Amino acid sequence: MPPLHGLRFAFGTLSVLRVRVDRWDRPTAGAAMLWAPLVGLVLGATAAACGAAVSLLGGGPLTAAVAAVAVPAWLTRGLHLDGLADVADGLGSGKPAEDALRIMKQSDIGPFGVVTLVLVLLGQVAALAQAYGTGAWRGALAVVTAAVAARCALAWGCRRPVPPARPSGLGAAVAGTVNTPAAAAVTTGWALLLLGAAAFTHGPAAARYPVALLLGVGCGLLLLRRCVRRFGGITGDVLGALAETTATATLLALTLLPPTA
Repeated sequence: MPPLHGLRFAFGTLSVLRVRVDRWDRPTAGAAMLWAPLVGLVLGATAAACGAAVSLLGGGPLTAAVAAVAVPAWLTRGLHLDGLADVADGLGSGKPAEDALRIMKQSDIGPFGVVTLVLVLLGQVAALAQAYGTGAWRGALAVVTAAVAARCALAWGCRRPVPPARPSGLGAAVAGTVNTPAAAAVTTGWALLLLGAAAFTHGPAAARYPVALLLGVGCGLLLLRRCVRRFGGITGDVLGALAETTATATLLALTLLPPTA
């Protein structure tokens, strides 16, 4: 299978970018999940540039952070945020798996989803405001790190033998399409790339970025484990929640790690 099919699938599914998708089979879906961090790099770089521009134009770190959070939401049509809200409602319902999945499929957002969205977005903005407060480049690198980490987590969510919670939908299309060594290799590769990018300007502090990525992915996997036990597998909403949780945890890790870590 030519790698371009997986790359097109990744951009066509995970962004608003108009990409011609020629194949929708499971091997292509698995390849797309491994390409997903590249989508994160493109979206994250776009968001980082917008945030940095606002910061350099005198908008202040808080305004820059809001811009950096808003851009990815727009470039994904709020796909991951919607999944996060749905999963929060499903987990918070306390109902059996079948009923919880039905609640997640409804178009409205319940109180658990609203509260979760507010807290997650506030957390992301607060963490990025602190990063942009130390410089436009640091803020931009934080945005890119979180965006890449979020998409690295998708490969782990689709690894074997994680099952789908429903017989149809995005979760069924991608569940079990990635093997663990491939997910580990992709995550390690992107962590090393971030280390190299940060080393030019951060010196000893460059290690904070790959460490934050790995911590963020680890937090995302805790949510994944909970969802698989609760719902019986993954859905598209679970993958969206996994991405947002990982991104938020990565940003919080960057905030809390010592400057020379």
